[in-house]
Amino acid sequence: MELVGVIGGGTMGAGIAEVCVKAGSSVLILETKQEFADAALGRVEKSLARGVKSGKLSQEDADAARARVDVTLDIEDFADRDLVIEAAPEIESLKLELFGKLDKIVKPSGILATNTSSIPVIKMAGATERPGQVVGVHFFNPVPVMPLVEIVVALTTSEETVTAVMDFASNTLGKKAVRAGDRAGFIVNALLIPYLTSAVRMLESGYATAEDIDAAMKGGCGYPMGPLTLVDTVGLDITLAAAQSLYEEFGEPHLIPPPLLRRKVEAGHLGKKSGQGFYSYS
Repeated sequence: MELVGVIGGGTMGAGIAEVCVKAGSSVLILETKQEFADAALGRVEKSLARGVKSGKLSQEDADAARARVDVTLDIEDFADRDLVIEAAPEIESLKLELFGKLDKIVKPSGILATNTSSIPVIKMAGATERPGQVVGVHFFNPVPVMPLVEIVVALTTSEETVTAVMDFASNTLGKKAVRAGDRAGFIVNALLIPYLTSAVRMLESGYATAEDIDAAMKGGCGYPMGPLTLVDTVGLDITLAAAQSLYEEFGEPHLIPPPLLRRKVEAGHLGKKSGQGFYSYS
C-alpha cells in the first residue's frame, strides 16, 4: 500500500503516519485547521529527530521519511489513497460522518480502516457502501515503539481485506499483527481496562495510595509501569471511554467505570497530556 491517508494528526495519528513513512509509504495527514496540520508535521519531525539522536535511524533515512509525509485540510485529497486510517477523536457521530464521506471519495479499491479503541467497527462499515473493505487497525501508543497492532474483523469485513492489512502491518510496518473479533475492547483493552479500573477503585476506597498500588504491581508482578501511571499515560478520558464501551457491551457490574475516574475527567484531569491525573506533571 504505497499511498496511505491518516485522519487526525494528534499523538496517535502522527505516530501512525511516522511508521508508515519510515516503511516507505507516502502519507497524507488530514487535519481541520492549518495550525493543527503544522503541529502534526512537527510531531513527526520531532520523533524522527529523536530516532536519529538515539542512533536508531540515520539522518538520510529520516530525511527520506520526512519527504514522504504531507498534510491537507481537504478530505477530497484522499481520492487516490490505497488505505485510509482514521485516528480521529473517539466520538461515534464524527467517525460515522467521516466514513460516509470517505466512501464517496476514496477510489473503489481503497481500504478504510479505523484506529478506534472502543467503537464497534461494524458501525463504521455500516456508514459505507463498501463494508467488506472496512476494518479495524488498532495501534498502541507510542506507535513507533509499541510492536503490536490488533486487526479487528467486523462481520462484514472480507478475508481479502484482512489479508491485505495483516500483510501491510506485519511485512511492511514490521509490527506483530494479531486478529481480533469486533467486540468491545478487542483483545488488549478487554483484559487491560478492568485491571486499570480495579486499581482506580482500590485508590478510591482508601485501601492503598496511588504510589503503593503502582509500586506493588511493578515489584510484585514485574510490570514495567503501575496501573495508575499507565492510566495517566493513556489518558483518563480514553480509559473512561473504553471502560464505558465494555460496560455497554457486556453489562457486567464490575465493568462500571469508577466514579473517581468520571470525576477526574469532568475536572479536566486527563493525565500527562493535561498535566494532572492521578499524579501531577508540571
